[in-house]
Amino acid sequence: MNYIFGVSAFPCFGVLSFLAQTTTAPAPAPGGGGAGPGAMLLPAVMIAMVVFMLLSARSQKKREARDREGMFTRLAKNDRVLTVGGVIGTVLTVKDNEVVLKVDETTNTKMTFVKSAIQRIINDLPSTSEKT
Repeated sequence: MNYIFGVSAFPCFGVLSFLAQTTTAPAPAPGGGGAGPGAMLLPAVMIAMVVFMLLSARSQKKREARDREGMFTRLAKNDRVLTVGGVIGTVLTVKDNEVVLKVDETTNTKMTFVKSAIQRIINDLPSTSEKT
């Protein structure tokens, strides 16, 4: 810097350098109140956990969709099924997007549903009466 008689030629820089020399950083708290090395690790771990949870949920959703499509392809005549509305019936015919169910044996009542209304095939469930 340019000094003229011990004073800076640029007074604002002299004031800034004086302040920089006289101010000190606050003393840390007696309990070690400063941020430790783990302070930056915690947000990184939290972000990694969120990413893992999102990827896990996405793969689970894909697996469920694949299982559901597999159920629709396995759907055949004489399967007992449960619809999302709670109707239990026996499959009579399976068309492209429709399923005809016989819901009452005595009156021979038939109902037509879209395939997406089938919740599960009851034949696929393991029976509770079988004990191994």
